[in-house]
Amino acid sequence: MNGILKVPPPVNEPVLSYAPGAAERVELKRALKDLSARQIEIPLIVGGEEVRTGTTVEAVMPHCYRHVLARLHQAAPREVQAAIAAAREARRDWSTWSLERRAAVFLKAADLLATRYRPIVNAATMLGQSKTAHQAEIDAACELIDFFRFNVHFAERLYAEQPISASGSWNYLDYRPLEGFVYAITPFNFTSIGGNLPTSPAIMGNTVVWKPASASVLSNYFIMKLLEEAGLPPGVINFVPGPATRVSETLLADRTLAGIHFTGSTEVFQALWKRVGENLAGYAGYPRLVGETGGKDFIIAHASADVDALATAIVRGAYEYQGQKCSAASRAYVPGALWPRVRQRVLDMLAEVKMGDPVDFRNFMGAVIDRKAFDKIKSYIEAAKQAPGVQVIFGGRCDDTDGYFVEPTLLETTDPAYRTMCDEIFGPVLSVYPYPEARWKETLALVDETSPYALTGAVFAQDRQAVDEAQRALRYAAGNFYVNDKPTGAVVGQQPFGGARASGTNDKAGSLLNLIRWVSPRAVKESFIPPKSFTYPFMAEP
Repeated sequence: MNGILKVPPPVNEPVLSYAPGAAERVELKRALKDLSARQIEIPLIVGGEEVRTGTTVEAVMPHCYRHVLARLHQAAPREVQAAIAAAREARRDWSTWSLERRAAVFLKAADLLATRYRPIVNAATMLGQSKTAHQAEIDAACELIDFFRFNVHFAERLYAEQPISASGSWNYLDYRPLEGFVYAITPFNFTSIGGNLPTSPAIMGNTVVWKPASASVLSNYFIMKLLEEAGLPPGVINFVPGPATRVSETLLADRTLAGIHFTGSTEVFQALWKRVGENLAGYAGYPRLVGETGGKDFIIAHASADVDALATAIVRGAYEYQGQKCSAASRAYVPGALWPRVRQRVLDMLAEVKMGDPVDFRNFMGAVIDRKAFDKIKSYIEAAKQAPGVQVIFGGRCDDTDGYFVEPTLLETTDPAYRTMCDEIFGPVLSVYPYPEARWKETLALVDETSPYALTGAVFAQDRQAVDEAQRALRYAAGNFYVNDKPTGAVVGQQPFGGARASGTNDKAGSLLNLIRWVSPRAVKESFIPPKSFTYPFMAEP
């Protein structure tokens, strides 16, 4: 075909309301009922073939853990080796596809998710990961649709970045896929990340072995089926749920490991990095390590902050999806003189918050993901109840009778170094330190130095000078920084997401910067009229 094809310009997917009477609400309710009424058997998918190992674990509803949604087959080393072999074989053809051919697969996937798959994937996310309809919509539907559409656009832009050419020659860059396979390790908390981490390398011509988090296999399986329906060839992405340690041991020992695309805990990413370092001499090349990890995300308010906007940001930023967002606000610094008004406004809002089964659309919160998370969060809350200088001013109750429910908990502390101001808890717990108003600049330094993380943060101030001071003082404290807005809710194409320090490699998912990591450029020079003598003019006799 002759023609220089252009990827359709991407536009962010509109967020549906699911308001009473809306058609999407009816469809979602129907999908929730269907998925709740049956148990699904989820196989591995290796080289396009379904693989049932016979070793299974249960996927349950976090808000009703006796309700089994699916049985998940688990990969053993043999299946992982088969996935590596399938990725190698698929790479032979996939790496030669033009961007236009690859783009067509993911643009079709975006349209499938925007239409027929939307209620299915949203329902699976609500039931399996205990998200409300709105949280599922902005994640599993809108963000993943945006990843598919924007990433092919970013790939086109990257390929268009070419060197200059002097007269008589033509210089160009060949953006080759990496030489090997990419290992994608995805988390439970965002279905969109589950879809993006394996597909962004694939868009660039790589093949992938994908290990989803056990708590999100249900929604991730539907994403895999969607990709197959969109025309993704067998073996380009291989879906291998299984025990994390066992799967990683096999993959990280393989000579053709070309990269790791990871979202999860800082500790796990550091362990992966260490293992790669130990195996470095055995790899065919240096593996690319791309990771987004933990956070201890902050809100700092100036004396000029708008109370209502600040209070709303605290409630939404800290408690949406039970605080289980990498970007969730978990520490706040509010001037002492302003804090009584802010506290009352927050308490008024929290008094209206309902928590329970996400199928009941009146609920603002669901359950935390599993027993391990519940026990960890509860231990922090119970310790805070006994700690001097700390007050539980809202919530603090934990109930695991039927599901893993933790109330939205608001702590006030006189000690800015108290453990809940420093440790990543990953739950619906926000700690507030009311600071002396005159110590604004010192508090900015405190925010920067308290945590090893640097993922997200926000400043609230109507005073422009205060905003500028915060921008300068906290320049390295957050990879995503918000002014008069909550520190969550990054949108693909608008706020590329990622942090540095202990929060990861800051390779900015949802941007061209991330895709650069999945190519190995080759510089090519073609001379039209090459020289035919080794001599230069300066060598001539005078």
